[in-house]
Amino acid sequence: MKYVRMPIEAESPEQVGYERIRFNLCESSMRDRPLSDLHLDPGEFPKLLLAYGDHMGHPGLRERIAAVSGVASDEVLVTAGAAGALFIFATSLLDRGDHLVVVRPNYATNIETPRAIEADISYLDLSFAENYRLDLDKLAALIRPNTKYVSLTCPHNPTGAMISETDLRAVIRMVESKDCRLLFDETYREMAYEQMLPTAASLSERAVSVSTVSKTYGIPGIRVGWLLCRDRKLMQLLLSAKEQIGICGSAVDEELAYQAMLRRVEWMPWIHRRVREAFHTVRCWMEGNPHFEWVEPQGSVVCFPRIRPALTVEFDRFYQVLNGRYGTFVGPGHWFEQPRSQMRVGFGWPTPEELAQGLQNLNQAVQDVLDGK
Repeated sequence: MKYVRMPIEAESPEQVGYERIRFNLCESSMRDRPLSDLHLDPGEFPKLLLAYGDHMGHPGLRERIAAVSGVASDEVLVTAGAAGALFIFATSLLDRGDHLVVVRPNYATNIETPRAIEADISYLDLSFAENYRLDLDKLAALIRPNTKYVSLTCPHNPTGAMISETDLRAVIRMVESKDCRLLFDETYREMAYEQMLPTAASLSERAVSVSTVSKTYGIPGIRVGWLLCRDRKLMQLLLSAKEQIGICGSAVDEELAYQAMLRRVEWMPWIHRRVREAFHTVRCWMEGNPHFEWVEPQGSVVCFPRIRPALTVEFDRFYQVLNGRYGTFVGPGHWFEQPRSQMRVGFGWPTPEELAQGLQNLNQAVQDVLDGK
């Protein structure tokens, strides 16, 4: 493994320092929840036994995840966040020189972990000009006889683009016919604006789904994610990897995740309403915007606008002004190996007031640079 620190982590809000950020538009999740939102029984939680847990994960938590995912509870492997799930999958299936296909741009771990393994990667590059649409013909052309898996993300991070269920099923047929696998990062699945896709793992034993409580539920601090896998032989391999990395998960984290999932029915209407309101704010900001253009997202709480190409903007200066003068932070394009004219804007984390002002600050920062201020 040849590890390289990812810019998305080195320049993250928690590393920059939250005290420097007044308008945080670089988070890719709902706003962080306090522990009090779980309404824990003060008499029962202190009795939690801090022992080794089930190596597959908290049984009650796996049952709750399975119930909303269309799989059985023994087809759920709880991991240390979605990042842990992606690491387990990549290191279990790939050796140096093994081939995979990865959509780009993407959440950095989907690319950097295979690179650290020194795998042979083919990139399926999505473009602004094509509305970040997944081209099935281009994907098929990249798959080789020795391809281990295809790595897709939907709703897509950082653009919020989605594929249809028809296309998802077509991709699954493709990997089945090519005797490889599909890794489907569906962290934002429950944030689709229209129809939510079925989990990829529920449709085929050749598909493995990844998700987490971090983004939709706003509790990234407890580090709980999961893999869904119906191939029992592969599941044993993934479990073996988890056991060698850390034996089992944190008893505290998994109990808190279980308590959160018990409140899913209560939380989801509020989450969906908040997402709709925030998306409406961003959409109104984009209408007739003189400085920015975008491909409108179809799910998640992120979008990936760019400064209009006709504008002569010095991008390093733009970020200096945006960060230093206006205390506003976004995810610059280089986090995703894209031009710095593009940026991921997260709209689920900030309050309505912070979001509105942060968006206004983006326009003002561009105008200041154009005016030489």
